Order: sequence, then C-alpha cells, then structure tokens
Amino acid sequence: MIEIIPAIDIINGKAVRLSQGDYNQKKVYNEDPLEVAKMFEDHGIRRLHMVDLDGAKAHRIINYRILEKVASRTSLIIDFGGGLKSDADLEIAFESGAQMVTGGSIAVKNPQIFQRWIDKFGGNSIILGADCRNGKIAVAGWTEETDEDVIPFIHSWRKCGINKVICTDISKDGMLEGPNIQLYKEIRKEDPGLYLIASGGVSGIQDVELLEEARIPAVIIGKAIYEGRIQLKELLKYIENQD
Repeated sequence: MIEIIPAIDIINGKAVRLSQGDYNQKKVYNEDPLEVAKMFEDHGIRRLHMVDLDGAKAHRIINYRILEKVASRTSLIIDFGGGLKSDADLEIAFESGAQMVTGGSIAVKNPQIFQRWIDKFGGNSIILGADCRNGKIAVAGWTEETDEDVIPFIHSWRKCGINKVICTDISKDGMLEGPNIQLYKEIRKEDPGLYLIASGGVSGIQDVELLEEARIPAVIIGKAIYEGRIQLKELLKYIENQD
C-alpha cells in the first residue's frame, strides 16, 4: 500500500504552497502550520514532509521553531528539508524534532558533507532530494538547473548508502495536473529496491491510485489537499493499511 505523506511548506512561519517552485506564486493556506499538522494527525496521518522555503532561499535553516512546535505537539514522523547546508543546520533540525532530513542542493554542491551525514545517520534518516526540471537536477530552491540527469544522479547516491529519495518534477509541482508517473516508473525500473517518494502534481485521488498501480512506494501530497481536490477521508484506506 502506497504511503501517504502530506506536505507543509513554510514561508514567514506560515503554511503556503508555490506553483512550480516560484516564490512569486505563493498562496498562504494557514497562518499556523501546527493547526494543519494537527488536522493531518486527527485523520490518522503518521508522516509529514516539512519544507523550510525561507531556508532554501537563505541557504541555511530558518523555520526550525515551527518544526520544534509541530514535533513537540504532535506524534507525526517529520522529514524536514530546505536550506540544510552545514553540520550545524543538520544538528538544529534533529534537535528540533525532525526524524529524517532531506538534502538536495547539498548533494550536488557539497557531496562530501552529504556523504558524511549518510555515514553518521544512515540512509534511512538522510533522504536524497532529487528535484528535476526536464530531467535535469535543479538546486537552490529550484532556482538553478544543473547538467546532472536525474536517474544517474539517484543511482550514484544509492551506491553511497541512500535508501530513500524524494523525486519532484518541478514543472508539475503545485499545478494540479497530475504527477510524472512515467519518470517514476523509469526510476523504479532501474532500481526496484529504492524507496521512491513521488512528489509534485497530484491533482486528485485518481493520481494516488495510478501511483499505487505503478508500485511507487510513497507520495507527497500538498496543494490537492489544501485546495480540496482530495479529502483526507478519501485517503483513509491507504492510511489504515500502513505499518
């Protein structure tokens, strides 16, 4: 059964969503992310993907107080990302209650540091963020595109100990037009043992069903929930069957 992971993106301490990673296309959904987190928890959700968008822009952790608040007042298992660039950032994230952290830009720009994190905390606590546009890895809050192809990029880090990957097709993110299922199928075909977390574009419950049919292990859902395209009760059958 596919794992359901709702997302909370943070700007200025508020729960927001962007479209295609564009900070100029920001919509605030709740002034208090804790309220959103509690709503998820009340519906049986166990996992949460939290992104510090201010941190992604500033290249350092910013919204750790929000993380601390949500982690201390809910039982959600939180993976946290956005702007983690140093050992100090990582330490703050874990001390603030994250049980997993996601690193994307650092895996490209400072691979030695990222490798050190994997060696120290393990491939289940450190998640690789493989965010791509037109098949190429993008970094720095999606503002910079690299020459790295997404599948070889993932494969190289798998050999270095990574077990979990969040792959976001930026062109799909926040657009409510459906996820890039073909890309996820190709990644899984290359590496069936990878715990692949699909992200970006989920528009309704039918997309979740298609991802499960494609045997994708997990999916991050954001805007579809906030815009009412998916009701949390629709996800109950997936939530109840999660270990």
